Amino acid sequence: MGFLDHIILDNSIKDWSISLGIILAAFIATKVVYWFISNIIKRLTSKTKTNLDDVLIEKLEKPIQYSILILGYWIAIHYLNIANDSLIAFLEGVASLATVLTLTSIASKVFDALVTEIVLPYVEKSEGGGDNYMLPILSKTVKAVIWTFGVVIGLDNIGFDITAMIAGLGIGGLALALAAQDSVKNIFAGVMIFLDKPFKIKDRIQIQEFDGVVEEVGLRSTRIRTLDGRIVTIPNSTFTDNSVVNVTSQPALKIVLNLGLTYDTDEVGMQKAVDVLRQIVVDNAAILEADCSAGFKDFGDFSLGILFIYYVKPEAHWLDSQNDISKEVLKRFAEAKLDFAFPTQTLLNKAID
Repeated sequence: MGFLDHIILDNSIKDWSISLGIILAAFIATKVVYWFISNIIKRLTSKTKTNLDDVLIEKLEKPIQYSILILGYWIAIHYLNIANDSLIAFLEGVASLATVLTLTSIASKVFDALVTEIVLPYVEKSEGGGDNYMLPILSKTVKAVIWTFGVVIGLDNIGFDITAMIAGLGIGGLALALAAQDSVKNIFAGVMIFLDKPFKIKDRIQIQEFDGVVEEVGLRSTRIRTLDGRIVTIPNSTFTDNSVVNVTSQPALKIVLNLGLTYDTDEVGMQKAVDVLRQIVVDNAAILEADCSAGFKDFGDFSLGILFIYYVKPEAHWLDSQNDISKEVLKRFAEAKLDFAFPTQTLLNKAID
């Protein structure tokens, strides 16, 4: 009897060697497939007009390699003569679970690619703001369902009692819900945000002390980037318990400016000041001309009051526009020799006889 014919665990050394060789060959095959995809397939897909095939290849590269390894493992364990039914059932269960999880990963990645390359561009072109922030949540929910079914099917294939497990999860879920009331509250608040649609992605909002642009809306929390560039994560329940100001939704930003001229300004000078303000609005493209107002308002304690109201267009920068208008007021009032008033007092001394 040769060395390769020696029996170990009901199989000869030759059989064990061939079985290990099958697994090694499968591993080498994954490397060959990786090279083929990286150097040939990706070059071909890069020349197509659509980006969907590039994304699919990128996402499915790993699952394809895992599938080859699983196939090699399956062939290897069935090449051997395993008399122990429990052992062969366990080895086949591992292969079955790995296969189901790999297929689940493929389904999840394909769905993700379709959403990213087909659904998302369509949604971004639409004017329905609600869909823009509902899409990420729906995508995550669908992928969670895919993985849930995949895990359940995989566990069922290896002999787990799914009915008992689901019953146990029901009891455990009740206890978890009681322990996580805040999270449940935030999730329901997230659903209300989707239904009410108080804002959408890229809207500037104000809530409590926060002022920023919405970057992501989740089931539990919402992320906004504040005006100073910081990311703030706000629980969704905050939006249902507090007032939300959607700055972006306003047709224009209203600016109220109270000006005061000295009391030596006559009627002609006052009219000149009002005309200058109106002309400033006409000359600035960032201001809505039709809705602006300027006029002699009142006789103050130390000044003649002028009320100047103008509206900054939504697409214009709110601070830059105010800066330009205010500088222009200073410049043109100086050119027109119109003097701004400041608090003054006149003291009269009365001689005592």
